[in-house]
Amino acid sequence: MPGRLSLRLAISALGIIVLAGPAAAQPGRVGGIVRDDKGDPIKGATITAENENIGSSFTATTDDKGRFTIIGLRSGTWRFIAQAPGFAPDGGEMPVRTGNPNPAMAFTLRRTGPAWTGTMAGIAAKDLQADLADADGLFNQQKWDEAIAAYRAIMSRTPALSVINLQIAAAYRKKKDFDGAIAAYNVLLSIDPENEKAAVGVGEANLERGDTKAAEDALLKATAVPNAGREVFYSLAEMKNAQQETDQARQWYEKASAADPWWGKPLYKLALLALDKGDRQSAAKLFDRAIAVDPVSAEAALAKTALDHLNR
Repeated sequence: MPGRLSLRLAISALGIIVLAGPAAAQPGRVGGIVRDDKGDPIKGATITAENENIGSSFTATTDDKGRFTIIGLRSGTWRFIAQAPGFAPDGGEMPVRTGNPNPAMAFTLRRTGPAWTGTMAGIAAKDLQADLADADGLFNQQKWDEAIAAYRAIMSRTPALSVINLQIAAAYRKKKDFDGAIAAYNVLLSIDPENEKAAVGVGEANLERGDTKAAEDALLKATAVPNAGREVFYSLAEMKNAQQETDQARQWYEKASAADPWWGKPLYKLALLALDKGDRQSAAKLFDRAIAVDPVSAEAALAKTALDHLNR
């Protein structure tokens, strides 16, 4: 299902390894494979791993067999997104454990346009991964300017990896240079107009600098893009909820849930809105759904706690 992270049985002999940031004892390791909708492996796809609670980000690219590995993740729920030019992205959340094997991931990217031709040829995967590891290390050490320069140097050698603009934009946002962040997102959108993460990023960067109207305009524009996904709808819902426009927030949360029925986050927020209205019965049903569809998510844990209180 598009937008849903698929977990498969463990895959042996995974290809590329990324090391980023200071290594902890027995760091979390994840790996997997990226294929197109015909089942063929995609070389040079970019996988990003993010954890907002920790504030860390990692990047990896696939080898010629579509395989990747990321090492160095701390325990917690991480968001993974796989992207490649000419394909719709695929992603989702997964809890990562340190010191224990984690399930292998399998991404299926649906082709939306022509893929790159020849831009990755002759590029040594190990060299590219080493450069990405260095750039990620700078990012995770909060050396924002150095990280931006490192990411730009990678893109100058491998222009096909335009999704690295997401990392550049994230670094600009960390240093509160919102114009720089929006410019980086727009570079990616000029290449990949349907990139949902970049579209959401424009809205979020505008919101962070206090321009609510520009943020809303950017997100509304993103909803009109073909195949607009869950993140766009959810971001709009969050904005409307913060503005206490609960009826509109509810509508956007419902759209986010419809875009990915296996995502517990909007269901949990819908349950909270129902509680605010005093509708305990609807809230309980929504909490149950959040647990059923996304049982390993942080929202499922919160929903279980909320149900315990409701049932007392």
